[in-house]
Amino acid sequence: MEAKKSPGANLENKRGLFYQIGLAASLLIMIGVFASSRTEKSIDFSLRDTAPVIPADLPELVREKEPEAGPVKPVVVNPQDLRIVPNDSRINVEIDWIDDFLTDIPMPVVESVPEAGSSVNEPPFIIAEDMPQFQGGDLSTFRNWVLSNLAYPNIARQNGIEGKVTLTFVIEKDGTLSNIEVLTSPDRSLSDEAVRVLESSPQWTPGKQRNTPVRVRFTLPLEFKLQ
Repeated sequence: MEAKKSPGANLENKRGLFYQIGLAASLLIMIGVFASSRTEKSIDFSLRDTAPVIPADLPELVREKEPEAGPVKPVVVNPQDLRIVPNDSRINVEIDWIDDFLTDIPMPVVESVPEAGSSVNEPPFIIAEDMPQFQGGDLSTFRNWVLSNLAYPNIARQNGIEGKVTLTFVIEKDGTLSNIEVLTSPDRSLSDEAVRVLESSPQWTPGKQRNTPVRVRFTLPLEFKLQ
C-alpha cells in the first residue's frame, strides 16, 4: 500500500520561497561588507623620486691622482751658434752623434749575390756530352794516378785497418777539382789520405755541354788493402 504525504508537509511547494529568501540574505551580506570598509587606504609616493640607499659597508672608491707634469726646462741657444744665411743658400747639417747611435743598432748582414754567369749555384752534371778528361784519359786514368800517389797511413797499417773509401768531387769549368766529400770510409786515417791526394790533383780538361764548359760530378771508390 503506497504511503501518501499530506499537501501541507510537501516542501516542494515552498521551493521558490526558499530560493528568494537565500537571494535576499546574500544581498544583505554583501551590503554589510561594503558598509563596514569605509576607511580609505592611500599610498605614499613621497619617496618615489629619491635615490636608492647605499649600504654603509661598501668600500669607498678612491680615484688615483694623475702625476703632475714637471717643470718645462727652457732651451738655451747660444747666439754664437746661430748663423744668418740668405734664403737661397744651401744649409748642410752635420750630426756628430750619428756614428755612436748607429753602433747600438744591429745592422743586417747582406749576403753577396753571385754575378751573372757565376757557377756557384749551378748544379753539376752527372753525365755531359763531353766528359772531363784527366791527362788524356777518363776516370780510370785518374784512379790509377791516385793509387800511385797514396801512402798507406801507419796507424791504419799497425791496427790492420783496410777497406774501401768512396769519395765524390766536382770538376769545375776551368778544370780544377773541388767539392771533395767522403761518402764511406772504414777509418778516418784512410779517408784523410785519400782527400790529401785528390787535393793535389793536376788540372783536368773540363767537360762540355753543347760546346759550353760545365761542372761535372764524379764518384770515386778507392780500395785500401794491406799486402
